[in-house]
Amino acid sequence: MKVSQFLNTNQPRIITCRRADTLQAAASLLYTNRIGAMPVVDSTGKLVGILSERDIVSAISQRASELMKLRVRDIMASPPVTCSEDADMQDAMQLMMSHKFRHLPIVNGDKLVGMLSIRDCLAMELRDKELEANVLRDRVIATRFS
Repeated sequence: MKVSQFLNTNQPRIITCRRADTLQAAASLLYTNRIGAMPVVDSTGKLVGILSERDIVSAISQRASELMKLRVRDIMASPPVTCSEDADMQDAMQLMMSHKFRHLPIVNGDKLVGMLSIRDCLAMELRDKELEANVLRDRVIATRFS
């Protein structure tokens, strides 16, 4: 399945933040929306980074004394690794696994079109495996009665 097909059927609205946002504001967005990461966009909506819970925890552990002064731009991952909406879900999952992160911004050219999580990819893979098992089971049953 293509990433675009998945996003068309499963994508909630995209929660984003800005580079100048405080860490408290960004953490509140993550918490209230029950998400683990979010894209960072500029004033034109262009993707410029990604901020994750892990980035915030790292900032707390390493820069606690300056925590109240830190902004999203100070700790975000930039430039973000992205994936095209034309990619296969399997390719997106491989990209996340090879870079060891759980959230992936999806783009169409320069435009942010969605976010994909490793959970999304695993759910798709599980669904595909269940479908494959059902087809194989049906073939065995059909073979027995022919």
